[in-house]
Amino acid sequence: MALTAVRDEENALDIVQETMFTFVRKYREHPEREWQPLFQRVLQSRITDAVRKETVRERFRVWFGIAGDDSEGSTTDPIQDLPDSASPNQLSQLESRGFSAALDKALRKLPLRQQQVFFLRFWEEFDVAQTARAMGCSEGSVKTHTFRALHTLRKLLEEYKP
Repeated sequence: MALTAVRDEENALDIVQETMFTFVRKYREHPEREWQPLFQRVLQSRITDAVRKETVRERFRVWFGIAGDDSEGSTTDPIQDLPDSASPNQLSQLESRGFSAALDKALRKLPLRQQQVFFLRFWEEFDVAQTARAMGCSEGSVKTHTFRALHTLRKLLEEYKP
């Protein structure tokens, strides 16, 4: 999630590390059943802060005429590292058609909140209530962001429909 949002592996690792330290320091006394949503909430907050800071930095770079770094050209593909429950035949068909790279590119085009909802709902398999708690928003907001994210992804990945 962090890598997709900030597009830089080192920054993403720093965000996750800071999240872990904060989580352990502040929430270790909470019941274990609350850990996952609490961790995700801290992570989402850190990701949002990092994206905001980078947006401000980019404005200054543009204003001062300083070229930003092109992290889009990164050779690592975080989507390929994720476990996949698809059968090997389906997976090889998708990979041969470049689906993994297309999905990564499509996810990066989503607004941050839609990225967060997508990862929490479909990668972390949180339900609507858990996602709302992790993101600090209402369940209705989660449903709206989920709908919009899926709608956009379907449009962007239309060529990969079976």
